[in-house]
Amino acid sequence: QVQLVESGGGLVPAGGSLRLSCAASGRTFSRYTMGWFRQAPGKEREFVGALRWSGGTTYYADSVKGRFTISNDNAKNTVYLQMNSLKPEDTAVYYCAVGPGRLSNRRNDYEYWGQGTQVTVSS
Repeated sequence: QVQLVESGGGLVPAGGSLRLSCAASGRTFSRYTMGWFRQAPGKEREFVGALRWSGGTTYYADSVKGRFTISNDNAKNTVYLQMNSLKPEDTAVYYCAVGPGRLSNRRNDYEYWGQGTQVTVSS
């Protein structure tokens, strides 16, 4: 059974940084894509970025490009979301998810989801 556990959220001032982790278990992920999404209160869950586990190719939403970086550690079966230059509009619950082998920004393409971790950026 696939399990995803996010951690690393918290409260940070605008301009600060946070690194989120997503520990994955339950299968071999080398043929899959790991995605990060976020959901702010009253808004739809939106795509943040994705990484193909094999090869490390990444894809980002325009709103975070140049500020956020996704990476993975094969030995730990963990994916990271490094967030720099945080803005108040980045405040949301952040989710990681397992998706298809291709990079995708479509929520419905992702099959398994973590429980989410809260990120709050103060102005």
